[in-house]
Amino acid sequence: MSLRRRGTAAVAIAVAAALALGACSADEGGKGTGQGKDAGNGSKSVAQGGEDFAKAAEDTAKMGTTAKPGEFPRTIAHAMGKTELKAKPERVVVLDVGELDNVASLGIKPVGYAPTEGDDGVPEYLKKDAGSPKNVGTINSLNLEAIAALKPDLILGSELRAAKMYPQLAKIAPTVFSIRPGFTWKENYLLNAAALDEQAAAKAKLATYEEKAKKLGADLGEKKPTVTMLRYMPDRIRLYAGASFIGTILKDVGIERPKNQQINDLATEISPEKIDEADADWIFTGVYGDVHKTKRDTAEDNPLWKKLGAVKKGQAKDVPDETWYLGLGVTSADTVLDDLRGFLVK
Repeated sequence: MSLRRRGTAAVAIAVAAALALGACSADEGGKGTGQGKDAGNGSKSVAQGGEDFAKAAEDTAKMGTTAKPGEFPRTIAHAMGKTELKAKPERVVVLDVGELDNVASLGIKPVGYAPTEGDDGVPEYLKKDAGSPKNVGTINSLNLEAIAALKPDLILGSELRAAKMYPQLAKIAPTVFSIRPGFTWKENYLLNAAALDEQAAAKAKLATYEEKAKKLGADLGEKKPTVTMLRYMPDRIRLYAGASFIGTILKDVGIERPKNQQINDLATEISPEKIDEADADWIFTGVYGDVHKTKRDTAEDNPLWKKLGAVKKGQAKDVPDETWYLGLGVTSADTVLDDLRGFLVK
């Protein structure tokens, strides 16, 4: 049999084995994470709130490898167990934008990527560094055949997004999962870097980010403005809190949040009729998806919105959703710091 035919047969076998596992329960392979039976289903205990949510960053920080730089094979402890990598990965598939940001920041162009639903593909801010990875479905509807056809030697994702798919993916290639995306982005970055043998580079990138955040905080002085993170979504209006990607960035800068956002959770939700609860010195607004499918018009037509100090002073600003809310990595975090400086430093 030719090498080409053998390669094709190997892909077919991997896909068949993966699909055969499709009837396995979501719990299989992920019992060491403490995420509960609904892990990967978007349950509140995993997506936001609850003890497991609060511990996600701490638990992720314990994951990774004891291997020395350049040492292979290496074993990676992660959210779904342990995975052995026999050599430094060269063909990486990423299953969310956080992993895309992570690998691109380390000089790696992934061969495959699963964007969010309704997204055209690679976010604009990553196109230069991420290249043109093949589409492998979306974060909520992965295409196993497309993934296998790319012959990856590493798949990076998270338990929250794809716990049910882990057994199938692990049959295709070594697969490393964080617990969840979001406020755990720094810990996720180091976990991904451990699999890629790029820990030193990742630590250096994070140190540069931390110093930049600290410098911005110093330049803002002791009396910093309060900031509300307001996001319009098709089915809700959110005020993002401390345990969110953007929440960690504001905390690193030392920016104060209104009391209703000083909670250890992803976000609090409000109705258009209570839009005055977004009150702060500055309001930064993101929109997920089609703005016409949200209640933004209803909320901002409310007289209470027009009376807010930030609105009257021109300090209610739209910000790019793909970096401020969807980025989930060091590259987007760095971009957010630049945006914040442009808005807040006079």
